[in-house]
Amino acid sequence: MKKHEKPPAPGQRSAIDSDASGSTGPDEGRDPDLGRGPDDARGFGDRHDADEGSAASATLTPAGTESDASPLDVQLAEQRDRFLRLAAEYDNFRKRSARDRQKAELEGMSIVVQGILEALDDLGRFAHIDPETTDTVTLRQGVAMVEKKLLKSLSGHGLEIVNPLGEPFDPAVQEALVTVPAERPEDDHLVAQVYQVGYVLNGRLLRAARVVVKQWTDVGRGDAPSN
Repeated sequence: MKKHEKPPAPGQRSAIDSDASGSTGPDEGRDPDLGRGPDDARGFGDRHDADEGSAASATLTPAGTESDASPLDVQLAEQRDRFLRLAAEYDNFRKRSARDRQKAELEGMSIVVQGILEALDDLGRFAHIDPETTDTVTLRQGVAMVEKKLLKSLSGHGLEIVNPLGEPFDPAVQEALVTVPAERPEDDHLVAQVYQVGYVLNGRLLRAARVVVKQWTDVGRGDAPSN
């Protein structure tokens, strides 16, 4: 014999209706497998994203950066960077100086060559004359004229001829090949003969003059002592 249940009050549902409607109470919507609800899932996702961001930041930040380096390492890096910059600047300066020096040398040589072009033209004309129709006097005068033009052009660039005939011997610009006896004491160490003249360019010796020097001795009348 069944026990009669008390009918529900107006506005209330019975337990059977609640079960039939699928109400689950406080745990409604909770994942049975994970044991957490939607809010818990969202919280876990936020924490997971934050952890991934921290890991990415740690991956992108290499060890030994300026933020983690000691003051000595920072100073060493600055000095190394300064050294590399100075080395690059010096290399550029060296290359630029070499180019400027080469350019100046070429310009100087071009100026010298331009000054002797006329003398070269004269020399070429005398080199192709007919010896049967030209006497030696004319040829000699022509060669002297070419020499004069060359010396005039080169002297304008600072060239000087060292021809010390009859002058005291100067070892700075002269080279003594042999010595000859001097007849008087006053002629001692005077240049008796010039075998080859010398040249000085703007105070710089290009070639020493090769000379014969007189030497006075007390034997006889200035005769050189026998060996």
